Amino acid sequence: MSRKIDVHELRKGMYVCELDRPWVGTPFLFQGFEIRTDEELEKLRGLCRHVYVTDEPATPAVTHRKAAAPSGPSAILSSVTTVDHVRDFGAFPKSRRAPPRYRDQVSLEEEMEAARPLESGTRALIHSIMDDVRLGNSLNATPVRQAVDGMVNSIVRNPDALVWLTQLKNKDEYTALHSLRVCILALTFGRHLDLSEEELNVLGTGALLHDIGKLRVPNDILNKPARLTDQEYEIMKTHVPLGVRILDNTHGIHAAAIAVARCHHERYSGSGYINGITGDQIGLFGLIGAIVDTYDAITSDRAYHNGLSAYDALKKLYEGRDKDFHPGLVEQFIQCMGIYPIGSIVELNTGSVGVVITVNRERRLRPKVALVLDENKNPHAISPVLDLFHTLSDTSGAALEIRRVLPSGAYGINPNSFLPSVKA
Repeated sequence: MSRKIDVHELRKGMYVCELDRPWVGTPFLFQGFEIRTDEELEKLRGLCRHVYVTDEPATPAVTHRKAAAPSGPSAILSSVTTVDHVRDFGAFPKSRRAPPRYRDQVSLEEEMEAARPLESGTRALIHSIMDDVRLGNSLNATPVRQAVDGMVNSIVRNPDALVWLTQLKNKDEYTALHSLRVCILALTFGRHLDLSEEELNVLGTGALLHDIGKLRVPNDILNKPARLTDQEYEIMKTHVPLGVRILDNTHGIHAAAIAVARCHHERYSGSGYINGITGDQIGLFGLIGAIVDTYDAITSDRAYHNGLSAYDALKKLYEGRDKDFHPGLVEQFIQCMGIYPIGSIVELNTGSVGVVITVNRERRLRPKVALVLDENKNPHAISPVLDLFHTLSDTSGAALEIRRVLPSGAYGINPNSFLPSVKA
């Protein structure tokens, strides 16, 4: 049972389940969290007059029926379209669940050495697949599985390296790079959700091939630099059944992987396509596919729109919870990416401006930032790296924190210029 208390009565260790204002527009983009730091106390006291706390938060009701959750890889892979596979992924932070399956094994810089050839090799593979499908040749699943396996291994060691490489966007290669980025995002999210490596391989295969049906859509529609007409949109939607047919006819593609292609345009309220299915019937892999596909699409520059910042994209996803996306999974995705995702341009309370180069998976509000501009907005000759987890105050002793996220391209800053180098 929750109780209402004045914010000045809050103490670390209390679990906040409701604010006196909407969650959207606050730094807390997911509902329900345990107060663990003085920083969180300060933010709550600055934003609210009172909040509601509970001693033992219950698991949120995100399923339509009660049943024992399946256990082990085979259970998820054999019936991934059933309701139960989303029952454990609720709104609460991972700190309220069992210890995570994965922990970073190497630094970001060390993992870059493996991630760069993986990214470039998989990009070349996608172009080869695109050529084959356009020519009517059959799809060979073996190199796809090998590429995904390599990316799974990298994501398990440290997901930030491949996530950084999703920042390398070229709108002239949108179809190919979108598939690659969606795969990386799906694997990163799946790692956060503690899926096994076997499950990650199946999810990644489906994510990499989720848009393969677009290669059978006429180019003048696929690459049209303006809004599609209603008739053109109906043709575009056929990429889903076309892709499912290609994958169904390909030996070695697991049915659960095909679920990503089949369901990534379904929406939680039933407003999606092709089948208009609703809620948890979409299945875990389809629900994940919808979130990561949308996130990459709205953060990418296209001929007809400029991409949103990662921060604004996460807010948009959050606003679409319950209607377009599974609410618990959206909140888990925000936790996965971090309140300040990699590549975000941020301004500190000192006035300095920088680029988030890596997240802190324990303290999401305290990432590492490469400082680009000083407090007077003058550029640094060499960008110093500030680790907000270890540096809590400036030289005067004042608290040091991120004040706000700036729009993409602010001050002419290109985050790709701060891509971490391979460790020697």
